[in-house]
Amino acid sequence: MKKALYISLMLATCLFMSTYVFAKETIKVGLITPLSGDVKTYGESVKNAFNMALEEYAKKGKYKIEPIIADDRNDPTEGANAALKLITQDRVVAIIGPVTSKVAIPVSEIANGNRIPMISGTATNPKVTISEGKRKPYVFRACYIDPFQGTIGARFVSKQIKQKTAAVLYDVGNDYSKGLAEYFKSTFTKGGGVVVAYESYQKDDVDFSGIITKVGTKKPDVIYIPDYYNKVALIAKQIREKGLKGVLVGGDGWDSPELLKIGGKAVVGGYFTNHYSPDRKDPVAEAFIKKYKARYGVVPDTFAALKYDATMIFLKALDGAKKPNSQEIVKLLGALKNYKGVTGNMSFDRNGDAVKSVVILKVEKGGFKYMATVNP
Repeated sequence: MKKALYISLMLATCLFMSTYVFAKETIKVGLITPLSGDVKTYGESVKNAFNMALEEYAKKGKYKIEPIIADDRNDPTEGANAALKLITQDRVVAIIGPVTSKVAIPVSEIANGNRIPMISGTATNPKVTISEGKRKPYVFRACYIDPFQGTIGARFVSKQIKQKTAAVLYDVGNDYSKGLAEYFKSTFTKGGGVVVAYESYQKDDVDFSGIITKVGTKKPDVIYIPDYYNKVALIAKQIREKGLKGVLVGGDGWDSPELLKIGGKAVVGGYFTNHYSPDRKDPVAEAFIKKYKARYGVVPDTFAALKYDATMIFLKALDGAKKPNSQEIVKLLGALKNYKGVTGNMSFDRNGDAVKSVVILKVEKGGFKYMATVNP
């Protein structure tokens, strides 16, 4: 009896020691994304993809990830406050996000200043990784930047749909919108096109009749609106109500099912540059789309695809690091080359920006149709 009891105790002790020795170290990772506010559909897509990436990692990764999710409401101050809390109170190893450039820029300053790795999937303004001409060494992104997107958009208008004149409408207080507007204008003009109107508005504006009337007198072939889906849909409806016939063109901020729900026939026939199309034939993308649809019941948008890539890139660096600290993780992120992601093959350049392709999509009644891929 004593011998049996002794054996049982030894087995229990071994089991306990085995569990203790092989328990995974817990790593805290922060996600900053807009779960409320004007672009909350982006935030939901991002959160879904982030969680999916962590669930996949949990099956084979070296560490146990404790996610801490913060809602920035697409507000720079909210984003900055969230970053400070994640870094100083929660003690995260890295920050994934934010989504929009206007929030990502101040958050990147905080992350870089505290030597915490940050990787955004979707913030495209150059200021996210560069400040006054200097690289922020702890900041990366899984998307191309606005100069490239604005340039491709302008070339598409000039060479593919062969339009000669353009009007540009942009949000003067939005770094993303303003940046795309500037790069589009510069490239379109250099290519021989004429920008007949260059008009700004404010974030909270809802009546655009004044600037649309002004633009209407110029009769532009194209109206370039580099803004988010909700604002684009509103402006597009007012443009068509005023009788303007120009082709509508924009950037990746258009990518949401809400664009068609809000804008209806006013946005049909428009084009926009984007990072990804679910119609692209690629095994990595197809596998991701299948899993995402099975889990959430919808086809993943660009924001989901890019955030999944950003999260998986970070997790790859985390697992490859000698120690789970900022310096080791940043070293491996900076060395990323030819990573095969959902949104295509990518490498980080010297500024931490992704070098990758652009896709052109057309807005149709049933959704967004893939038109072409433009390589860097």
